[in-house]
Amino acid sequence: MNWWKVIGGVLGGAVILAAGLLIGHFGISKNTEPKWATALSRDVDEEFIQEFMKEVDTKRIEDNLRRLSLKPHVATTPADEELVQTILSHWKDANSGLDDAQEFRYDVFLSFPDKNNPNNVKVVTPEGTVKFTSKRAENETTTDQRDPDILQPYLAFAPNGTAKGKLVYANEGKVSDFQHLSEKINLTGTIAIVRYGGTGRVNKAINAAQFGVIGVIIYTDPKDINDGKSSASETYPNSWYLPPSGVERGSFKENFGDQLTPYYPAKNSTYRIKESEIKGLSPIPAQPIGFEDAKSLICNLQGPPAIDSWQGSLGCIYNIGPGFQPSSEFINSDVEVNVYNKRTIKSSANVMGIIHGSVEPDRYVMYGNHRDSWVHGAIDPSSGTAVMMEITRVLGTKLKQGKWRPRRSIIFGSWGAEEFGLVGSTEFAEEYYSKLKDRTVAYINVDISVFANASLRAQGTAPAQSVIFEASKQVKTPQGTTVYENWKSNYNRTSPQYGLIPQMGALGSGSDYAPFLHYLGITCMDIAYTYDRRVTSARIYPAYHTAFDTFDYASKFIDPGFTSHQMVGRTAGNVLLRLADSLILPLGVRDYAETLEDYYNRAEQSFQSNLVSKNISLAPLKMAINRYKKACEALEETIKELKETKETPLKIRMINDQLMLLERTFINHMAFPEQLYYSHIIWAPRSSGVATFPGLADAYLQATASNSQDDWDMVHHQLTIAIYAVESAASTLEQVTHISQR
Repeated sequence: MNWWKVIGGVLGGAVILAAGLLIGHFGISKNTEPKWATALSRDVDEEFIQEFMKEVDTKRIEDNLRRLSLKPHVATTPADEELVQTILSHWKDANSGLDDAQEFRYDVFLSFPDKNNPNNVKVVTPEGTVKFTSKRAENETTTDQRDPDILQPYLAFAPNGTAKGKLVYANEGKVSDFQHLSEKINLTGTIAIVRYGGTGRVNKAINAAQFGVIGVIIYTDPKDINDGKSSASETYPNSWYLPPSGVERGSFKENFGDQLTPYYPAKNSTYRIKESEIKGLSPIPAQPIGFEDAKSLICNLQGPPAIDSWQGSLGCIYNIGPGFQPSSEFINSDVEVNVYNKRTIKSSANVMGIIHGSVEPDRYVMYGNHRDSWVHGAIDPSSGTAVMMEITRVLGTKLKQGKWRPRRSIIFGSWGAEEFGLVGSTEFAEEYYSKLKDRTVAYINVDISVFANASLRAQGTAPAQSVIFEASKQVKTPQGTTVYENWKSNYNRTSPQYGLIPQMGALGSGSDYAPFLHYLGITCMDIAYTYDRRVTSARIYPAYHTAFDTFDYASKFIDPGFTSHQMVGRTAGNVLLRLADSLILPLGVRDYAETLEDYYNRAEQSFQSNLVSKNISLAPLKMAINRYKKACEALEETIKELKETKETPLKIRMINDQLMLLERTFINHMAFPEQLYYSHIIWAPRSSGVATFPGLADAYLQATASNSQDDWDMVHHQLTIAIYAVESAASTLEQVTHISQR
């Protein structure tokens, strides 16, 4: 054997091995993590958020709003259909569009006035002479009011008919108002005139009918909308206040969605219930009028003066009636309410756009705003649509340039027929119930984006608070402070956890978030800019649902310069990007603990003594809330540890599912069987004045009134519903790899 050859071979191999190691050490990156793994663990890009906000442009928002509000565009009208194509074209643009955009159509039950036979209110003498007829349309204060397609004042779904009787004044039409009135006069066969505010639009008529009233007239009092100002010289076009002829139109029904197809999408083949089976409609005719016409009626009423809290700003003493003063030209006359509405089924479109997610395309962040309006709708809803179009332009441009794609899919919705009761959004939620319920992270609603230009106004469920706070801290106002600090200075509360923070409002059912919150249990929020309530007591912006809600009104009095629109766009877009791009969802589970504890404390203070006497204990509810708080703390600690270490994508996905599904745990479709869609045991509507779990509060109210055992059993039942909803929330946040007893 030639040892030298062997030794040489060994040495040569060693040299080659050493060279290989050196090359491997210096020539190959130490980061051996594959690109797909890096993408999976990528967090939100703060620089991209700043770049996005910088590009949200006031002039483009202004141009959008001018185009959107050019014509009256009531749902399903030709002008509404034109806007369908406008938004589709915007979202399909080759340079700034989304990945895809489509129409989703539904055959929905709507109600319109008869153009040739307008609704009206009349004063008629015993001989049949007409002494007064309400205006058919608002006065032409600007050229906008000359548009031939302006929808005459009416209330959608108000029943047809003529109601004739003596007039009475019933304040805001609350049950308590009619109770008070019925103690003084006989209401049977009367016509009631009521003002907006205090209770829902249709509830005024439903309440009235219970006391024998046969027709209702509704008007907007200058006390509630104009800070008492009522003369033409003090109102639009000279200020933002509502002119005397302005009439608030609106939907006249309790329930949202298509009325003939509850819980199912309104398709041509869908079974429809009979009109007589629809719940929540008025049983008596009703018609809105302007406060100029209301003055002619109220200021001529006879009878004793109304109490001080019922007095308004029409320049006279409000008497309650019935009938008119002997000195009035209307003496002995009756009032007629004449309604000639037409109910019909028409095709209404949602426009849906999507940006596909790169990592979790099966998780959706939704952003929506309705498209239809009662007249020009510059503020409601076009201010929101103008902002949404600008957000999608900026993001679409980045998308087409290959500079960005979100982690999760983003779905944009331009909802149809919202003004008729959240129809388009509800039908979409019904059609895609399972997909949306299982996969939607959150829903952002920006309906009226700007009521005025003083402060942010955000409403939402508890988990949304933290992400809205974070976004608003990054947006600057024209005065140089942040949106967050300005918001906190205008509307604030003291939190046990955080100290002084901005006040987040609760969500009711006033816009398209309602089906996603109350029926699907999705974390929801609504973002807008609003006015300073220390400066004005206006119930809402004065031109609401009238022919004066125009581009001119918006640009002169609501948001000159469109900087508030821009701040809403930047804030809502910032929230959207955080929800779509954050590695771990920025939803705050601990914030629900404050709500639950507050609800418990109110129930304990208001109900405890009577519950103990009925052998019903709140203790299990307290235990459930404590368990929830403990689960929050444990999950937050887990999230903190995850952020400090590199964990597997599946573990992050597991945590995100816990965060996403928290809101669903408060959904119980059997909790309120008498109420369509309302299933959220925290945010369902309540009749009780006690701000606690609505089912428990209302059951307790009924039981204390009747003292029947069946009603006390219902209190126990509703308490059980609340307990196990909180237990379910806690178990959802606890380790999902274990099943443990409390």
